[in-house]
Amino acid sequence: MKGKIVINRELCKGCGFCIEFCPKGGIVVSKTLNTKGYAYAEQDTRKGCTGCAVCAVMCPEAAIEVYRE
Repeated sequence: MKGKIVINRELCKGCGFCIEFCPKGGIVVSKTLNTKGYAYAEQDTRKGCTGCAVCAVMCPEAAIEVYRE
């Protein structure tokens, strides 16, 4: 099963929980900032996403949506 995540850049505060807990290592910190000045998380498309939703569960800001294909 393949997955895809969508991160709301404006809600993300760059805490890194999703990065730390992603079993595939498929989330990275962006090199750009959102309007609040945070370096937000984004999916690394070079690594596979299984759609496990651990990132969404761990996100304290509820900024991540997970889709399974």
